[in-house]
Amino acid sequence: MALDLALVGKEGAPSVFEYAWKDVVLYALGVGAKSDELDLLYEGRGPQVLPSFAVVPKFAPMLDLLAGTGGDLAMIIHNAERITVHEPIAPAGKLVTTAKVRGIYDMRRFAHVLVDTRTNDARGTLVMETTSTMIFRDAGGFGGEPAPKDPVPVERPKDTPPTFSIEETTSPEQALLYRLSGDHNPLHADPEFARRVGFERGPILHGLCTFGFMVRHVARALCGGDVSRVRSVEAQFRRPVWPGDTLVTEGWVVRPGAVALRVRVKERDDAVITGAWALLR
Repeated sequence: MALDLALVGKEGAPSVFEYAWKDVVLYALGVGAKSDELDLLYEGRGPQVLPSFAVVPKFAPMLDLLAGTGGDLAMIIHNAERITVHEPIAPAGKLVTTAKVRGIYDMRRFAHVLVDTRTNDARGTLVMETTSTMIFRDAGGFGGEPAPKDPVPVERPKDTPPTFSIEETTSPEQALLYRLSGDHNPLHADPEFARRVGFERGPILHGLCTFGFMVRHVARALCGGDVSRVRSVEAQFRRPVWPGDTLVTEGWVVRPGAVALRVRVKERDDAVITGAWALLR
């Protein structure tokens, strides 16, 4: 089915997201937080909110726009994510998110859809922005323009050992836990559905879950665990991760406050996140 190009440049209706500290803690557990990270897990210490929580309030309005394109949501893949946090995310409150389709691009067999979001707090202050790159498989070939290439603010140095490396094994239930934060795609829960769309091994881990692990690792390695220092992060999702895989996050400090990143799966030595970077306060 052809995608509706008339949606480009149009904003969806504002989406209200009300949440409590339990939602913040559930998200942190979903991206692997452990008992030695009580600042993320205990309301007596806030809790602090991971900057990657920015993907939670924006998920529903983004999905509404993607559904409006007319594409088959069963054939969608999350290709890349960028977040920028302008103000500390409160541990509870009300957020209002507006989403807009920036562009629909022709990549021959695939179609790329870029969705931008802006999230304000109840006072109208801009808290965070995101950009998601989504791929509709088998939806390309409509004669459109290819996706533009944005400049990368932090390049990974070649032939240089990483500044840090953190290894962490995901649980077999990781995707089932992460999906409770709002991404209910059956690809991450239903073995029969996963096989039907090409993943014979079974449900895969959400790319945004791996993204959250990476953000936690950056804060632990370079910020003394202070997640509020992580200002902006981008990642490209290259290969699938299965629950139970061991993630290895590697970081190269290129200059003060700027780190290039990569995430590998240890068991297969697969680079599952590349072209990644973070900017720190």
